[in-house]
Amino acid sequence: MDGSFSIFNILSMMGGLAFFLYGMNVMSTGLEKLTGGKLEIALKKMTSTKIMSIILGMVVTIAIQSSSALTVMLVGFVNSGIMELTQTVAVCFGSDIGTTFTAWILCLGDLDTGGSIFLKLLKPESFSPILALVGVILIMSAKKNKHKDIGRILTGFAVLMTGMTLMSDSVEPLAQSEEFRRLLTAFRNPVLGVLVGAGFTGIIQSSAASIGILLAFSKTGGLTYGMALPIIMGLNIGTCVTALLSSIGVSKDAKRVACIHVMIKIIGVLILLPVSLILQHVVKLPILSETVGYVGIASMHTIFNVLITLMFLPFTNQLVALSKIIVRDGKGGEKTDENADGKFVIASLDQRFFKTPSVAVEVCRTATIEMSNITRDAIIQAMELITKGYDEKLSEDVIEKEDIIDSYEDQINSYLVKLSKASVTGADSRKVSKMMHCVGNFERISDHAVNLVESAKEMQEKGIKFSGECISELEIITDAILENIEKSFDCYITNDLSLAHSVEPLEEVVDNLSTELKNRHIERLKHDECTVELGYIFQDILTNLERISDHCSNIAGILIETDEKTNIHTYLRDVKENDEVFKKQFTGYSENYFSRLEKIETTHAVSGD
Repeated sequence: MDGSFSIFNILSMMGGLAFFLYGMNVMSTGLEKLTGGKLEIALKKMTSTKIMSIILGMVVTIAIQSSSALTVMLVGFVNSGIMELTQTVAVCFGSDIGTTFTAWILCLGDLDTGGSIFLKLLKPESFSPILALVGVILIMSAKKNKHKDIGRILTGFAVLMTGMTLMSDSVEPLAQSEEFRRLLTAFRNPVLGVLVGAGFTGIIQSSAASIGILLAFSKTGGLTYGMALPIIMGLNIGTCVTALLSSIGVSKDAKRVACIHVMIKIIGVLILLPVSLILQHVVKLPILSETVGYVGIASMHTIFNVLITLMFLPFTNQLVALSKIIVRDGKGGEKTDENADGKFVIASLDQRFFKTPSVAVEVCRTATIEMSNITRDAIIQAMELITKGYDEKLSEDVIEKEDIIDSYEDQINSYLVKLSKASVTGADSRKVSKMMHCVGNFERISDHAVNLVESAKEMQEKGIKFSGECISELEIITDAILENIEKSFDCYITNDLSLAHSVEPLEEVVDNLSTELKNRHIERLKHDECTVELGYIFQDILTNLERISDHCSNIAGILIETDEKTNIHTYLRDVKENDEVFKKQFTGYSENYFSRLEKIETTHAVSGD
């Protein structure tokens, strides 16, 4: 090109693009952390209607400033079984509209102030330095992670707008370049415009950056509406590359999410591009020959995505059907809950969610809750084998559940270790810490459930059983432990600290009950009312029940320690010595369960059992 556009302009434009991409990344990361996954997780709960799905897709995309990230989330949700394929279509429409919001923000750079001081303050060069200063101060001095994230958002936005300004300033000399004018004539070919827009956006995987560059080139005055529209259509196709990449190695339905995303854009271009050409060359709509500016590009970007939404929204079921024709089911169907070795697989723990750590934390927590519920069922069944008699089918079910729980522990811990290397917020970091401690306790409880099964099975095989008095005593302590399981598991699921504080008083009562039952059994042994063999089994059962209660205490304790930021050992010492609420709860539990023991003693003394 001629001297009006030098190598320094090219370097400046590339530097501006680098600033833009980096600022977008920093801002998106900050926004993602600030939302803490709440908006993303709402996707699986608030997709009951198409309109709600569209609105939610828009809100999430605007909040995290990345339609690509949202599409990757949708692929992961479908692959994990969290969402149905049909639920994602309208969300994709909303995401496509939401991603155009960035273009409107960038329009501030071309704001005509008209001499107004207020409007001048809205221009990026006026407020970006202030945002950068405030952002840096927050990052360097704020103690709360939330304030640091706000600082990152402000700094990222300032860097983004600085990059936009650099790009715009660097291309202004092109307005006087004859070679550039000749180059622009090539873009009068709409097919080339679509290919260039799709190719460039596919390479950098950012439609926002492509729009930013297009806005910058509009400053030369050489782009018309008719030339820019095919490029905008192309970049909408190019942004689907991220979705396609994320669909590698996932289930058929997850692949179909990416397929639908691509189909919407390609079919939309195939319909709207000829319409635009007819309007330009046949109807000769004047505006398509006029020079386009920032607002014009942003408007076309939004109108294109709104139009394809209106076009395809009534045909979501047909899009799903078409995606099933393109991505066919394999023979024999798909296995989603076992791997090649037959081991249970938690589908929801998809590593694609690592790109949005808050979502990864939430799906992992959901898996942990599932694990806790399976553990709860296993221990209830195991206790029934002790108090109600042995049942082979029930015994096998407990052992099968324990195998599944082992798989949960292995996979959740592995997932959490990888996730801990990602950038997570302080709140999410606490959730990760609680999960890593709790899954271990859930797994240990399931081990004790199997131990109880083995004790029940041993009595069955040897043809021996406990006396009626002994069974009644075991029913009391198992009731106390089941109550503590409900409290400790529920306090984890609901994150209820008041419930967590009620676990330790009951755990102390369980320990006292165990000691009392052991003493009573020793008395029975002394009076030959029980055999030594049964005595050993009884001791084993009580030991396992005590350990289960200990793990309940551990679960509640890690919540108290993490959320109240206190040392659990210090807390336990202080609460037992000085806390009136603890003493009151302990007294209440003791009176309840020990009064039942006294009734048993009286009843059996009268009956002579």
